[in-house]
Amino acid sequence: MPDADAEAAASQSEATGMKALSIEEAAGVVRPSDTLALPLGPGQPAAFLHALGRRDDWERLQVFAALLLDLYPLFAHSGVELRSGFYGIVERALVAAGHAVQFVPSDFRGFAAIVETLSPRVMVTAVAPPDADGNFSLSLHAGATVGALEQCGRDPERVLIVEVNEQLPRTLGLPPHHPHMLRAEDVDFVIESDRDAPTLADAAASDVDRAIAEYVARFVPDGATLQTGIGAVPSRVAQLLAERDGGDYGIHSEMFTTGLMHLHEAGKVSNRKGIYDGFSASTFALGTRELHDWLDENEQVRFLPVHRINDPALIGRNRHMISINGALSVDLASQVVADTIEGRQFSGIGGHEDFVGGASFATGGHSIVCLPSTATVGDRTISRIQGMLPLGSIVTTPRHQLDIVISEFGIAELRGRSVDERADALIEIAHPDFRDALRRERASRP
Repeated sequence: MPDADAEAAASQSEATGMKALSIEEAAGVVRPSDTLALPLGPGQPAAFLHALGRRDDWERLQVFAALLLDLYPLFAHSGVELRSGFYGIVERALVAAGHAVQFVPSDFRGFAAIVETLSPRVMVTAVAPPDADGNFSLSLHAGATVGALEQCGRDPERVLIVEVNEQLPRTLGLPPHHPHMLRAEDVDFVIESDRDAPTLADAAASDVDRAIAEYVARFVPDGATLQTGIGAVPSRVAQLLAERDGGDYGIHSEMFTTGLMHLHEAGKVSNRKGIYDGFSASTFALGTRELHDWLDENEQVRFLPVHRINDPALIGRNRHMISINGALSVDLASQVVADTIEGRQFSGIGGHEDFVGGASFATGGHSIVCLPSTATVGDRTISRIQGMLPLGSIVTTPRHQLDIVISEFGIAELRGRSVDERADALIEIAHPDFRDALRRERASRP
């Protein structure tokens, strides 16, 4: 932070009553029995959470969060319960170890209502260094907690703490309604962190991923508006679009990725979308350090709350909206399982159904669900395209929302097709070793 900004921020701190604490002092603000809420993933205050993990006096600490990006010892303590709206590798490891972790079913937009119901006494978020007015950019995450953070800071009975990390970029919102920042006067305590900012390397694409991405790219016309997520397939799709002729793309995506940055750098993004024109719209970012540096003060990308980005009605106002999402399995009725395996929580609902449904509202839009044709379970290979979902399966996105399903063996276009036609199309993109069994299973039904 420049010296002038530092001096201005210090003056602002004195005027607002905002108090600087050490990380250990801030951890002491949380009571042994308390309620705490945190943003999803890249908005989480890593140094603060590690400091909480060094305490051993917990009696009943209830924490709401989603997609932890570090192994925090806090959640291995007795007396601490994590209520998560989205599992990642950390949550799965905690569950496997027998710790108190519970999944709260909700799409990403619904997190705001969950936090409102919990009404946590303490909220903490990661922020970029303050600007000249002492205000804090929410950096890599707007998500569902923007309003809750503001309410917490304005309530004298509650505590709002910000963890300032100089590695985090100052990113921009859309003032006046969505400034993507916390005002200095709403913050109770400030702590500083020198921990590495959360990053996510681009996943290496396998032959299967590359085949799927080639099929997906066929459905992205010039002028399309894109939504992509985590994984090798969306990264490869972005690479293909950056390398080929054409462009004039727009970005309206829950997550902003390194791949979408490369699409900007290739000169392929015009953002003539029909809504939020002139900039890429997203609600959080996760990618490489290079992405963080590129996002800093970058007016080409704006971060808006998830209730705007993931609203199906707004998604549908984009020109040629193309939504690209993954799945764990799909049955011949075209029901999608995207967040559980054999009934056990694996990830989360996120914006899956919002974007699958929202893209169908757009003129010339398509929602694309991608999955490899098989998975390995122990020493067995199983088909991800199933005749019927096993008993206990949990559907993420219902059959009537589905448009296009792609595996490495081809494309199943489902919109407007009958139940039988959908089943036939899905069988054709299953692995050849499983197609006959799928046909027999389908024929044996009433």
